[in-house]
Amino acid sequence: MQNLSRFLLLAVLVLAPAFGQGVRKIGDVTVTVDNQTIPIRVTANTPELQKLAELAFSAHGRYDIRGNRKPAYEFKFTGGGNQVRVDITRGSAAAVVASETVAGSSPRHALFKAADAAVGKTSGLDLRGFFTGRIAFLSQRTGKSEVYSSDLFLGDAKQLTRDGALAMWPRWSPDGSRIIYTSFFKTGAPDIYLLDPQTTRKDIFANYKGTNMGARFSPSGQQVVMIAGETPGEIYIANAQGKNAVRKTRSDVSKSSPCWSPDSSQIVFAMGEPSPQLYVMSAAGGAPRRLTTGYAFSAEPDWNRVDRNKLVCTVRVGGGKFQIAVVELSTGKAEVVSKAAYDAMEPSWLADGRHVIYTVRDRRTSALAILDTVTGSSLQITPNDLAALQAGVWTP
Repeated sequence: MQNLSRFLLLAVLVLAPAFGQGVRKIGDVTVTVDNQTIPIRVTANTPELQKLAELAFSAHGRYDIRGNRKPAYEFKFTGGGNQVRVDITRGSAAAVVASETVAGSSPRHALFKAADAAVGKTSGLDLRGFFTGRIAFLSQRTGKSEVYSSDLFLGDAKQLTRDGALAMWPRWSPDGSRIIYTSFFKTGAPDIYLLDPQTTRKDIFANYKGTNMGARFSPSGQQVVMIAGETPGEIYIANAQGKNAVRKTRSDVSKSSPCWSPDSSQIVFAMGEPSPQLYVMSAAGGAPRRLTTGYAFSAEPDWNRVDRNKLVCTVRVGGGKFQIAVVELSTGKAEVVSKAAYDAMEPSWLADGRHVIYTVRDRRTSALAILDTVTGSSLQITPNDLAALQAGVWTP
């Protein structure tokens, strides 16, 4: 077994269903409503916008749309063409809080922008909305793992690759113009490609002898970190064109899932097999520092871009099951935040620094879900005809 991330991917792909088998709601987790949530009423002037608004706020753990409590706010969405107006009122007196009209690339996109505006004006926690995020993800819809892109709720899913080969970890560039991913296309070995999501053109980024995988752009978009070189591979940093790669680690231990800190000064990654642990090192190089999470298995880290003291990762809990955990960098300790009935893995932070998108899987299927790391509530976003996994997120 040469690499942890490869092992996890293969396990998921083997267990994922082919197109047409359907996906059960394995990712939905409802938690008890408490005083941290805000009861709201959502209305819209068309059934389509109503459905989208309800879907969006059902995924946001800060809000409760179930109607069991008197609403603190009402969000009224009015759409016309590619514009949506949101009117926010408060309390039984319907006091006007705010009104805003936004334009989008489609009625759907405009609704999500308006919903983000409503979050910004009512959450009380200085949260940024995440509804306008776009994801790149993998699906076996065609029988092979291919890269797709869509909005956060998979309403406009578009197949971007037709490699007919094993693919891994699609990740966006910071400006949303490119997707970097690993594929066994052509050579039968893992190589890194750059993909244009508009034209679907792909170009080779790294094809060193041995391993090429786990690539991620730096927050500035000027550099890329990756695992490359002879098995088991080392951490390298190259420029945005894949040139001038510099080796940053030197050991014979397997490494996976490197991720940048928000200021590009550090790298977090997993190291070791079969029980990896998280390590942090300077992007300039030097000895990595282990994070003692308290779990024998900690992998797939993603650094929070809102709260730099937090990472999210996958840990293994009792019985060999995987769950999502949040790590406090100041202490290194991890707290499990997911309550998935099945394996929860491959987390990526959304723009508000509170929610993550992750893969949930059992022995029959896989799906994407949005998790509120504060309450533990989770909503599956994968439609019934699209088994999906490994989502990378970009928010304009």
